[in-house]
Amino acid sequence: MSDAATTPMMKQYLAIRRELPEDVLLFFRLGDFYELFFEDAKTASPILNVALTKRNGVPMCGVPHHSSQGYIAKLIKGGKRVAIAEQTTEPTPGKIVERAVSQILSAGTINDLNLLDSNRPNYLAAVFRSGKKLGLAYVDHTTGEFEVGEFKDTTELADELERLQASELLFSDDQRDIIDALGSPSSAQPIESYLFLLDQAQHSLTQHFKVQSLDGFGCTGMNAAICAAGCILQYLQFQLRRSVDHIQRLRVGQTNDVVLIDAASQSHLELVTARGGTQHTLLSALGRTCTPMGARKLRHWVLHPLRDLDALTQRQDMIAALIDEPMLLSQIRTLLKEVRDLERTSSRLSQGSGNGRDLQALAVSLEVVPSLKTLLSESDEESGTAELRYALSRRLHDLTPLCQEIQRAICDEPPMQIKEGGVFREGWLPALDELRNASTLGRQWIADLQNREIERTGIKSLKIKYNAVFGYVIEITKANVGSVPADYHRKQTTVNGERYITD
Repeated sequence: MSDAATTPMMKQYLAIRRELPEDVLLFFRLGDFYELFFEDAKTASPILNVALTKRNGVPMCGVPHHSSQGYIAKLIKGGKRVAIAEQTTEPTPGKIVERAVSQILSAGTINDLNLLDSNRPNYLAAVFRSGKKLGLAYVDHTTGEFEVGEFKDTTELADELERLQASELLFSDDQRDIIDALGSPSSAQPIESYLFLLDQAQHSLTQHFKVQSLDGFGCTGMNAAICAAGCILQYLQFQLRRSVDHIQRLRVGQTNDVVLIDAASQSHLELVTARGGTQHTLLSALGRTCTPMGARKLRHWVLHPLRDLDALTQRQDMIAALIDEPMLLSQIRTLLKEVRDLERTSSRLSQGSGNGRDLQALAVSLEVVPSLKTLLSESDEESGTAELRYALSRRLHDLTPLCQEIQRAICDEPPMQIKEGGVFREGWLPALDELRNASTLGRQWIADLQNREIERTGIKSLKIKYNAVFGYVIEITKANVGSVPADYHRKQTTVNGERYITD
């Protein structure tokens, strides 16, 4: 090992790297760059098309922090996983900056809207065999959709996987034969078999959903599917260090409600893909949706045609009624074009990875709801679909107070990164304004605080001072100790008096 590898910074890097799986590339934050070292640099350099250099014998390459998302996308498209090690403390002369892995990104768990296809879900799936059953579980981490199912053979499983087009497919490292039977899809990734243990999977799922049993989800006896679902949850939580709080329900796929289309028929019918790409498919011919949620829903409908005649008739009647009322249809479409990707935006916010712009997008989207409700409820009462339209309008909730609060709180052009500050408007929260002023007008703020405390306590000799050990303290002479308020907490005794802090 070179001398460079023994520096405090490199020791920190190596300690973090040892905690990660070998196939994960570590993006190590150094100021305005993410740096990669040793084998990670050698692997990433040709994929990213950046120069591989050496410093004191250590191979390294780096990318700018502000444009890292594009580079990360290249690595993920290349089948890699990326760990992000951020700086968790501010740089201080003579001290090493603390760093920690904030998240690990993989193909099935990207949450940056700029890296995703808004018209299709992004599934992370897992398969597992228990007895004669093949279990499948899949989650869209960007929306919280979580579903399971079981199949009697690999042919049925392959047909469902063809419909899903999962970005990442997990399988137990001792059941590789399943993946071989499925044609070894490029998205398949082996994972430790212990993550599929039934008791562990059940415990993980019941703890997450805060239930005593999974029977209420319709999972009774579905051991293979439960094992697959438990693996996904643990993989997200513990291996990728991702939040799963927004995953609030588990659904069992109802195959009896839809027409099951095998993989060969999907291909021959050119439902969503064709030899020439996606331009000449049934989905592209039908796709006139105004929102990303609508595009994903339409894709699901095309791949899962309904068996229920009443439900089919309702859809057809609604479409026919809107075509017969082009003015109403145009008004609805105009409103819907203002709606952003509510599913993925609300999911990002619930995971703590959103920002001020996501809140603005939420407010802009919800603003259209009252007008949409009015359009639907004021339709022609003699129309055959009046009852259905009214039912749809009742399912829309007016959240105008929430929209107004977001608009009152968030500034017009919030930054991309929350750490940059300046997300909230001045005047929205007085306590925040006070802290903000303290950071920019520190000396004046301290002087004002000292004057307020002198006036409040009546102690004319009260001083606010700073030292390297305790930070800011309130210093009181011994003659005035008897006048100290009850909310002062003694921190240190000096020759001439006492030093205090407050909550």
